[in-house]
This record gives sequence, C-alpha cells and structure tokens, in this order.
Amino acid sequence: MPPSPSPFTAAVVQAAAIPGEPRATAAKAAGLVEKAARAGARLIVFPEAMVGGYPKGASFGAPVGLRRPEGREAFRRYWEGAIDVPGPETAALAAAAAAAGAVVVIGVIERGGGTLYCSALTFDGPRGLVATHRKLMPTAAERLIWGFGDGSTMAAADTPLGRVGAVICWENYMPMLRMHMYAQGVQFWCAPTADDRDTWLPTMQTIALEGRCFVLTACQWITRAAYGAGHESALGDAPETVMMGGGSAIVGPLGAVLAGPDFKGETILTAELDAAEIARAKYDFDVTGHYARPDIFRLTVDTRARPAVVVEGAGPP
Repeated sequence: MPPSPSPFTAAVVQAAAIPGEPRATAAKAAGLVEKAARAGARLIVFPEAMVGGYPKGASFGAPVGLRRPEGREAFRRYWEGAIDVPGPETAALAAAAAAAGAVVVIGVIERGGGTLYCSALTFDGPRGLVATHRKLMPTAAERLIWGFGDGSTMAAADTPLGRVGAVICWENYMPMLRMHMYAQGVQFWCAPTADDRDTWLPTMQTIALEGRCFVLTACQWITRAAYGAGHESALGDAPETVMMGGGSAIVGPLGAVLAGPDFKGETILTAELDAAEIARAKYDFDVTGHYARPDIFRLTVDTRARPAVVVEGAGPP
C-alpha cells in the first residue's frame, strides 16, 4: 500500500437515475462527472444501480409459489433497461472519466446473458474501466431479480490516488467481506447504496474506524415521478413521493464525517482527503496487521471465478 498523492478533493454524487433509459442516465452521469471535476474532484462516487435503475417498491409479480405474467413482463422491461459491460454506456462513462482525469465508481445493473447483476464499475481516467465488482449477496427480494457475484470480482483497484475498493449496499454488513477488503489495503472505500435510513451513516463510520480508511457512500435521491406510470410501487403513486432520500456522505479514517449526510435532494458533496490520515489512524489499530490474531482467527477467501459450465479438452474436430 504505497502512499498516495494527497491531499485531493473527492465527491459523492447524490442523483436520480432515469429508470428504463440507461443511455440517458449514462449521459447524465457523464455530465455530473464533468461538474464534479470542475469543483476539483479527482475521485467521484455514484449510487447503487445508477445506470439501470433500482426498482424500489416493485414485487415483480412473485407471491410465494406464484409468478404472475405481469411480473415476467416487468422483468423483461428491467432486463432491457440494463447494460452490457462493455457497451455504449460504459464507453460514455469511460470518456467522461478520461476527460476529467478522475477515478469514477458507479453502480450499474449489468446483463450477463439472461441474468442481471448489481455491479460497481471503477474507471481510472485514461485507463478506462479497471474493475467490475458484482454484488455477492443481493438483499431480500433483490435475489429474485439479481444473480450472485463470485469471488473473482472482489479485487481493489490501484489508481494514481491510491487503492480504491467498491462494496455495494448491504455487502457492507458482511464482516468477512470487509476483512478481505481491509487485507487488500483499501484506502478509499466506495459504498454505492440504496439504503437511505438514519442507520446507514453509523455503519459507514464503523467501517471507516474498523478499516482506518476513507469511506465514500452515495445514494440516489429520486421521486416516484421519475419511474413513470408503468412502475409498480408499494410506496404509492403520488408523483412527489420520495422513493430514495439520499443520505450520501464522506467519512474520514477516524470516523469523522467530512461531508453530508444530505437528505434534501440531488447534490454533489465534496471533501478534501489526505492519505496521511490513514497512516496516523493505523498507528493504534490495523485490523489485518498489528491488531490481528492469526494464531486464533484466520479467513480463507476463494477468488476463483465460478462459471456454471466449464469446458475441458480439445473438443470435437
């Protein structure tokens, strides 16, 4: 974990997706990258499912033991609104990151054949897409519409700013995943999320303290009107209903809140990050270093890809 050039400005972007319109959302995100960069940001973090959309309040027609036709049609529309990686949307985001000379972490809904994955993409300026992390464990009803990632997409990315890792929403509550990320020396922990509750910020502060790293978390601020008339919503159909209320924030490696949380609307929050603070924080606590007890506790991590079909041998002539 070499020292990173610092201090520098980082930003979390609290914005609404355009559900069902991935190219328009990617264009909006590209514009927000440019806007954040004009404010000096070199690390820019977006919410979970920013491109592809988070279908808040939808049931996809699946009572226990049943799959209704309208739910199948809702999934078809959602699948068509997801993106391929790589694809035109990632090209637009890569171009924006390159033009800004910034590291950009953004949540997307990624197509993998007939399966959708909730993913976080990391772009590193002119290097383009350098990391794709698929959410390991979708939460509750998310398991109906998203597949499970495997251990092959958990690597942190080395960037000119330092080591950047992405952990999505409630994956942040998985202690063993956190230990794996800490062991990689993550300096800038990016947490795209859909959790806008008051309990989220304390979680981010705990991770910052536990990992002695900077934590940047971004959540959408989006109303019912953005989803369109065809979206099923357990939260009701009043256009002004806030479906996700933000709460984005930036936290320092000793738990101090450096920016946010904001629950008022779309915004860009910035803070100056100095990596020297990480070394100062690890002086008395390094969870996978001098504060570890590997003689008692050890974690084994399988980072191999786990495809459903493995073809061996030369095959037919």
